[in-house]
Parts: sequence; structure tokens; C-alpha cells
Amino acid sequence: MTAHTLIEARDLYRYYGGLCAVRAVSLTLRRGEVLGFLGPNGAGKTTTMQMLCGTLAPNAGDIRVNGLDLVAEPKKAKAHLGYLPEHPPLYHELTVDEFLRYCARIHRVPRAGLGQALLRTKRRTGLEGVGSRLIGNLSKGYQQRVGIAQAILHNPAVVVLDEPTIGLDPIQIREIRDLIGELRAEHGVILSTHILPEVQAVCDRVLIIHEGRVVLDDTVEHLIREHHLAGLRIALRRPPGIAYLHAIPGVAEVRRIGDERFLIRSLPDRDPAEALVEQAAEGRWGLYEMVPEARSLEETFMQITCGEGPGALAREGAS
Repeated sequence: MTAHTLIEARDLYRYYGGLCAVRAVSLTLRRGEVLGFLGPNGAGKTTTMQMLCGTLAPNAGDIRVNGLDLVAEPKKAKAHLGYLPEHPPLYHELTVDEFLRYCARIHRVPRAGLGQALLRTKRRTGLEGVGSRLIGNLSKGYQQRVGIAQAILHNPAVVVLDEPTIGLDPIQIREIRDLIGELRAEHGVILSTHILPEVQAVCDRVLIIHEGRVVLDDTVEHLIREHHLAGLRIALRRPPGIAYLHAIPGVAEVRRIGDERFLIRSLPDRDPAEALVEQAAEGRWGLYEMVPEARSLEETFMQITCGEGPGALAREGAS
């Protein structure tokens, strides 16, 4: 475990009776990194997060938090964790300041530094002006801020956020995303979300779990660079049959998206553009438009978890 590695989980397994919900899951989180943790419902994502946060013990595997074994030294290891669950356990009858002071006692924030910790946390989460207000009277966005505040109050090395923007309006979502970006400076952040554009906006790495296994662990930058150009949109005045387009070297599948327009998906590491231009000129197809087509993270996610990949497009294009 390197000096900058804050979480290292190796070969985690978790069984519920005869069901293996998590199988051989390994991951790392480094300081200054935001890890997007994705997976469809029932994939084992929640179980994995519970193990990482120490609320559920793995049946096998190791978890180290800031160098501490989470199973062998749970109290010491958990002191380096801050956790925002999907439904924050807020006490609506308390004011923001009362709740945060209560959380500070739970996190064992020293009395001498309590005032400074509260000021710093409220400043970071935009709660300076609402300390005396009842949590129950705050908007959903401000309640989420309070939830994040309790997670970072003790200045943990790792912050785990489970669906932090769920139920928020677009302005509130942008504010929470900005806050997550700021947390990167001092912490390592695990962000669990179903909002894939959010992952592209704030995360450095993406880990996708499916059927209890890790099926993708890559940087967002690499995903964009390697998978961004998924193919071409073309327009032909005298288009040939689908079979002619599909036979062009480098073409994986073809989908008709209009009378004269087609979506061409390319094979990995193959660019069919040059061969397509040559074939179009030779066959007098009247090529008058060719636009690179970008693949979103959503398409990558659906392809990995639902099989909505080349085969699905090819079947649709042939119909």
C-alpha cells in the first residue's frame, strides 16, 4: 500500500446464504482522486460499499483504510472514513449547528477544535447562514449539504458519497458537483451514483460492478480517449444495401437512421473512414456527409451490463 493509497480492498467476497453477492472484488482509492462506483440494481454495489465503510464484514478478503486493517482495527480505521448514505439519517427537529455538534461528538472531534471544525465545515458546504435553522425546514438541497457536512466534519481521509444529488434540482446538482470537486483537494472520494453524466463531470476513475464482479476499472480520461470515437454518421444520396456497408473493412455494425443516413460503428482500434470514402467514390454512392460519432459513458455502461453492444446495433440495422 503506497503512501498516497487511502483504500485498498483485495478479493472481497460476501455471501448471503448460498448466494455470492460479491465475488473477488478489488479496488484502490488514492488521495486527490474521485472514484465513480457504478452498477445496476442487484449488482453488489451496495454490499461492497457497506464492506468498505465497515458496516458489513466480508466473508473473505482484506480492506485497508489509510494503512489500517478495517477488520482488525475497526475503530481506528473508521476514524479515517466519512460516509453519506443515500438517505442521510438527519434529525429534523435539531438545528444545523445542534446536529453537527452531535456528529462531532460521535466522530470524537476534540472540544478544543470543535468551533474551528464547525466553521470550516459549514464554509466548505455553504451552510454558514443556516446554522440556527431547523433541518426539517431546509430544502432538499440544503439537507444534502448537511449530510455531506457530517461526513467531512472530522476531516477524514476518505469520503464515501452514496447518490449525493438524488432528488435535487439542476442548480443544486451543480453546487454539489462543485463541492465534490473541492473535496478532491484534501480527500479521496468514492461517488456512487446512477447519473452517468455526473461521473463524467467529476470523476477521475470509473469502476463498474456487475453480477458481483468488477467488469471495468479505468480512468475517465482513458475511456474518453479510447472509446469516445465509436464510429461515423454518414449521408449517402444513392445508398447501397446494408450488406455493402457492413462489408467495408473496419465496420462492426450499421444502423439506418434516415432515408439517406446511417450510423456506422467501428471495430476496436479500426477506423473505416478511408475505406468508406474509397468505396463510396467507386460505387458512386454520393457521399455528402461524414461526422465522427461519440460514444457516451452511458453507452459503455449499457454495453457492459446489458449486452447492448455491437450485436444489438447490427440486428437493428438489418431489420
